Amino acid sequence: MPSFAAADETGKMVTDKDLIGKKTVIYFYPKDSTPGCTAEACNIRDNYHAFLAQGYQVYGVSKDSEASHVKFKEKYALPFPLLSDPTTEMLQAFGAWGEKKNYGKVSMGTLRKTFVFNAEGVLERIIEKVDTKNHAAQIL
Repeated sequence: MPSFAAADETGKMVTDKDLIGKKTVIYFYPKDSTPGCTAEACNIRDNYHAFLAQGYQVYGVSKDSEASHVKFKEKYALPFPLLSDPTTEMLQAFGAWGEKKNYGKVSMGTLRKTFVFNAEGVLERIIEKVDTKNHAAQIL
């Protein structure tokens, strides 16, 4: 697992070292409250019991502020932490920041990717073709 430190929606710092000892899913998404990101978060929320049953902790990560994450979590009753990475350091460490094409325009942005780690922090899988409406099934 790449080294990182990022604040969750409450301002609590979470580091890569905090995640060792439990299987972990870290998913990167572009923006709070947008249609695809909301569908993805709600699909994980709706299947959260299955993640817990298999021993996974789940973290969502975007560039959005802690305040934006609070609103997003409250509006959609998301039961897992959302990490804020406004500097894109964590996004870059995971390879989830790069060139995106939108209607022929190229810009830098968050690449929708999900990383699955075992309890020792060893990468088991990367999902790069995320199906936002069925993402929990892709992970589990």
